[in-house]
Amino acid sequence: MPTITIKNIPDALYERLKRRAQMNRRSINSEIIVCLERALYSQRVDPEALLARARQLRQKTAGHIITDAEFTRAKTEGRP
Repeated sequence: MPTITIKNIPDALYERLKRRAQMNRRSINSEIIVCLERALYSQRVDPEALLARARQLRQKTAGHIITDAEFTRAKTEGRP
C-alpha cells in the first residue's frame, strides 16, 4: 500500500484532526484516510431530488405519530 508524508501541517489543523480522530475513536492516520475518502468520493447532491425524497418520506409517515417517550425509547433500545 502506498505511503504519503504530509509536511508543514498548521498546528491548529493538526489539533482539529487529532480531536476528530479521538471523537471517532480512530488513529490520526485512519482519520486522514476517512477525510480523503469523503473529499474524493463524495457526490454532488441534487437539492431538488433530495427535497422530493424528503416529501415522499413525509407522506409515507404522515399517519404515524410518535410521542417523545416512544422516540426516546427507540433511540436507546439495544444500547448497553
